[in-house]
Amino acid sequence: MNETLKRTISGAVYIALLLTSILFSTESFIILFGIFLIIATYEFCNLAKINKVFALTSVYLIYTSIVLVSFYKTETENYFNKLLKKEVEITVDTDLLFIVILAITLLVSIKCIFFLFDDSQSISKLSKYIYLIGYITLPFIFITKISFGIKNYNPKIIIGLFVLIWTNDTFAYLVGKSIGKHKLFERISPKKTIEGFFGGVIFAALAGFLISKFYIRPNPEFSNMSILIWTIIALIVSVFGTIGDLVESKFKRVAGVKDSGSIMPGHGGVLDRLDSVIFVAPIIYLFYQILYYVS
Repeated sequence: MNETLKRTISGAVYIALLLTSILFSTESFIILFGIFLIIATYEFCNLAKINKVFALTSVYLIYTSIVLVSFYKTETENYFNKLLKKEVEITVDTDLLFIVILAITLLVSIKCIFFLFDDSQSISKLSKYIYLIGYITLPFIFITKISFGIKNYNPKIIIGLFVLIWTNDTFAYLVGKSIGKHKLFERISPKKTIEGFFGGVIFAALAGFLISKFYIRPNPEFSNMSILIWTIIALIVSVFGTIGDLVESKFKRVAGVKDSGSIMPGHGGVLDRLDSVIFVAPIIYLFYQILYYVS
């Protein structure tokens, strides 16, 4: 099969699966990203050469536990209180939980940036497991968390985020290919250019404006604020999405492979497709929290 056709078909299947799960229900969205997390963990284990059984079990338990106590808090507390016959009253402070999780994730993200600029081609065993938790596992939780906005599940938020990422990636590639001359980070990603980066930023900002104006369609009273918010989100996506892509490229370069996996013909692995969003999601969540408390 022609490589371009193969890439087009697998990309279409991926987008269809993603949109269907997001729009169908909260549960289907959470389950799909739980599956993506398991696959991404398997691929990371291959890159970092760590024990798959331990890693997959740990990641599954962390994701499931946090999802239950954050999205099904009342049901989970009632279940365990009934199980314990209310000898011990169990309550979970989810706000505190996510502050702790966010702090851990942001610290690991900073570690990832230092790793990006580190000339070393080896990773310590402890660092591999730190990356597994803070670079792979916890960001998937934030992907599901930000889709709830401030209150209820809103599929438009996560769809808008993916549209921004796809827009940034597409136009960074097109602009870089057509007029790109200055390399952005040649040692890690020889094809990325500074011109392509700014091209991605400009078109992502335009996409943010259009998403806010025609897709989100807020109350007219808040339309200007919504445009500003989505423009800022577009800038966050452009900058941190690019960093996330470079970080994953560094892991692949250390492992000596081109792709993280082969589950998506023509595209590579799940980690190759989600490297931008997993790095962006915690930053977007932080932005939402700052916005909420300021407002």
